[in-house]
Amino acid sequence: MENNTSAAGKTPRLTRKQRKGLGRRMWSENPGLEVVHRDAAGIDIGSREHYVAVGPDRDPEPVQTFGCFTAELQRLAEFLKKCGIKTVVMQSTGVYWIPVYDVLEQAGLEVCLVNARDTKNLPGRKSDVQECQWLLKLHTYGLLRKSFRPAPEIRALRTCWRERAGYVQQAGSCIQRMHKALTEMNVQLGTVLSDLSGTTGMSILRSIVAGERDGRKLAELRDPHVKASAETIAQSLEGTWRPEQLAILKRQLADWDHVQQQMAACDRDLQEMMKRMPDGIVAPLAPTATGNPPQKRRRKKNGKSSRNAPQFDMESELKRMTGVDLTRIDGVKANTIQTVITEAGLDMSKWPTEQHFVSWIGLSPRNDLSGGKVLNRKTRKVVSRLATALRMAATTLRESDSYLGAQFRRFRARLGAPKAITAMGAKLARLIYRMLRYGQEYVDRGTAHYEEKHRKQQLQFLAKKAAQHGFTLVEAGTSA
Repeated sequence: MENNTSAAGKTPRLTRKQRKGLGRRMWSENPGLEVVHRDAAGIDIGSREHYVAVGPDRDPEPVQTFGCFTAELQRLAEFLKKCGIKTVVMQSTGVYWIPVYDVLEQAGLEVCLVNARDTKNLPGRKSDVQECQWLLKLHTYGLLRKSFRPAPEIRALRTCWRERAGYVQQAGSCIQRMHKALTEMNVQLGTVLSDLSGTTGMSILRSIVAGERDGRKLAELRDPHVKASAETIAQSLEGTWRPEQLAILKRQLADWDHVQQQMAACDRDLQEMMKRMPDGIVAPLAPTATGNPPQKRRRKKNGKSSRNAPQFDMESELKRMTGVDLTRIDGVKANTIQTVITEAGLDMSKWPTEQHFVSWIGLSPRNDLSGGKVLNRKTRKVVSRLATALRMAATTLRESDSYLGAQFRRFRARLGAPKAITAMGAKLARLIYRMLRYGQEYVDRGTAHYEEKHRKQQLQFLAKKAAQHGFTLVEAGTSA
């Protein structure tokens, strides 16, 4: 018969139930770490239920389960307040954490949202009970970083702006499907028109759906600004006109109209939300000590606006909210600024320096070292709408006649396109940070200024190299 007690002088063997109970009591009187948050709790978020862990000295049952209904979440908040909890930590699991966060925040508790990547447990210790206890342990000793979450009014703007971005993608998908249907019928309208969603393209598509098949009559709907001639358009509209593809064309055109209506509704909501935002107050900067600032130069605009741009004066509203004109930065348009504000907010003091801001976006290089050797300098792989928007803004600088355009072209020639886009995205992030936090106005010094600055740097480098080898750098055309 097996005895639960081992030989004399050894620790008695525990049953499975005793080991499980001991695993739950993870509080230690001398953990070897400094306790930062003593009145803390950990929550493992789930879709149907949430596991909550508190210290064993707070309640006889330190780990409890609560449902996802609102009444259960309110009971969770009452339980934590009864236990004397002041701060709660949870992982950002899908969207299931948002109701829990809101209820606990309204109850007066400090909620710490952390990235699941920073809370990995040891192998073989993954369960809901152990997960909430592990979160509690890490948060108690201050080993977790709190994720950024903007103010409620910024979150409302972000929700509407993200919804609108989804509709923009849906509109693009509708255009692609219509283009595919036309191609399968050998109607080559997409080859003679640069934009199928333009005035000419949509007029012809609506006439085709209405039953018109004569290419010459359809070509009469051509806009005068279209480069293709009416004869070319008429020839491109000769096809097989298959019924199943015409049915697809009709449905996709109806979907495109519906998406446009939804985008217009989002624009109205955005306009109302932005009107309720307070005016931006920027402290005036002290005058420069030496020299006069260069003459401010407005960026040249081609007069064209994106077809997916909001149908109201969003640029003026953004300038009023921020207190500065961020569109002075070459490559940065109203859509990019709106993405920055909805993702990062207006208060740049959340990040101590501009380098912290760039690192949070995911545009700064890593510096992994081991044994004195650099292992990795690539940027972190993050899913960031803000990083995507800044990269897209950086790509527009390739043909820009500006200081940033010249810098981007030199980066692109030296580093390659991917690295140059990331580097210029980080540059734009730093400029936006300075303008929003310190109220600095951006002044474009032009391509010539950058080229002259780069020339001086190259001369200094060559003079230094020549001096190291015992030579003197002499300008061409002068006597030695």
